[in-house]
Amino acid sequence: MSFSEASLFWGFLLVYGIIMYWLSPRSKNAASFYKGADDHGNPVGQWSLTASIFISWIFAKSVTNAANLGAAYGVVGGLAYATYWLSIPVAGYVIYLIRTQTGATSLQDFLTSRFGRLASLSFAVAILIRLYNEVWSNTAVVGGYFGLPGDWEYYTAAMVFTLFTLAYSLKGGLRSSIFTDVIQAVVFVFFVGAVLFLIIPANDTSTLLTTGEFKLNAGMDLLLVAGLQIFSYPFHDPVMTDRGFVNNEKTMLKSFVVAGLLGFVAVFVFSLVGVHAQLNGIESAGNAPAAVGQAMGLTALFFMSVVMMTSAGSTLDSTFTSLAKSLAVDLPKLVRGTADRLPSMRVGAVVMVLFSILGNVPMFAGTDILKATTISGTMVMGLAPVFLFYGFTRWSPWSFHLSFWTGIALGLLLATGLIPASWAVGEGKYGTLLGVNAYGFLLCTAGFFLPLIVRRLVGQVPQPSESTH
Repeated sequence: MSFSEASLFWGFLLVYGIIMYWLSPRSKNAASFYKGADDHGNPVGQWSLTASIFISWIFAKSVTNAANLGAAYGVVGGLAYATYWLSIPVAGYVIYLIRTQTGATSLQDFLTSRFGRLASLSFAVAILIRLYNEVWSNTAVVGGYFGLPGDWEYYTAAMVFTLFTLAYSLKGGLRSSIFTDVIQAVVFVFFVGAVLFLIIPANDTSTLLTTGEFKLNAGMDLLLVAGLQIFSYPFHDPVMTDRGFVNNEKTMLKSFVVAGLLGFVAVFVFSLVGVHAQLNGIESAGNAPAAVGQAMGLTALFFMSVVMMTSAGSTLDSTFTSLAKSLAVDLPKLVRGTADRLPSMRVGAVVMVLFSILGNVPMFAGTDILKATTISGTMVMGLAPVFLFYGFTRWSPWSFHLSFWTGIALGLLLATGLIPASWAVGEGKYGTLLGVNAYGFLLCTAGFFLPLIVRRLVGQVPQPSESTH
């Protein structure tokens, strides 16, 4: 990268960080910092909430993965990854039912009331791992537009980006995150449109939209995996679920449905960048957007970098605020078992600073960003029966644990390569992943219903020791 090109990229990064800090509102109380309310206690408006859900779930690693899958499997790969965004309406509807039927004010409250505090603590650990992965997997994508892993430019850009995002997150917490999400959503949509303006004229449109085959060994296996994981994947991501409790139920549900459909379209559309790479013989090398940008010239590469910075920024600030809420509000409440008042903003700020440092450690160690999605999504498959079938029980800790820990065990076996080859469905790259998720869903569901069946047969089944009901 020449000096003039480097100046353009570094200049945008600095201007982006300064503007985001300057525009973001400052929270004056804990309700604003942790719950996103304004200074007068008013909740977030519907369209602000919609934009926030939409852009905060458009992770930098996600649009990169979508483009990479488009390069590998054509539109089938793009559809496979875009299907994950249907998680948002699924989560919105389930949260709507939970709020209207149980009166819970968070997923932790709901789990404690139905399955006990041990279940809620187990869930809290799972979402903390998820949030931890979101830090490095997004900063690493941004660093990739300034240099290669191992280059000082790569690490410097990632850390500067982290510091800017941390600065405005400390300023306003969730209120600041949602406010800047609206700006980032507008910038993201504009520059994705600009990218398409370069991509579409360079190809035959019908070919661009029909490349790929709906076969198990051509990406269809991953499409089926996504179709299974949308019923479990969203619930371990507080970046989204925290936003399910910041407004009234109907407004929230509308925001989740619209944001999910918009996200599906946006991710699929961006996957066409990868399809363009396949049609034009551009070697993606694990980063199709950067490869296409470099092949098409400085303008295209700059547009790609802006898309990545805005999507990564919206996710990273949401991650910081969710970490603050999880560790400063939810976890102490679980441990004490009381609904104490919100802690000071300083406690949440300390959490953000700590994870801005620790969360980037895997980036320096070098890790595959795709694993942050596929493996974590498999490990939490046991959440699907918990949230889909909770209406069958009023109190059953064993149902949660048999379902949740079965999923965790299968995810660990998959990650360590110990799943038998006979589990694979089809001969595609994701055949084993599909088999684990398909058979795993059945096993987790059986685990969820087993205590209920035993209770009916023998009267009552012993429960794990719980300090409170």
